[in-house]
Amino acid sequence: MEKPIHQLSDLFSQLGLPADAASIEAFVASHRPLAEGVVLADAPFWSVSQAQLLRQKLADDSDWVGLVDTLNAMLSA
Repeated sequence: MEKPIHQLSDLFSQLGLPADAASIEAFVASHRPLAEGVVLADAPFWSVSQAQLLRQKLADDSDWVGLVDTLNAMLSA
């Protein structure tokens, strides 16, 4: 199995958020859980550009999809 090209910290950097482990953990803790039925990109805490970035990563079906899915799972827990 190949190593992922990107890490979760890379996604946070792309979103313009602090990308160190403690900051990622704090972000998830402060925004979890997503309300039932809310799609990750539609969550109210994203800026317009952050939401667009998440939608684009999913639409492109790129190697970022797994990380977006991981973030979604972290926020849905």
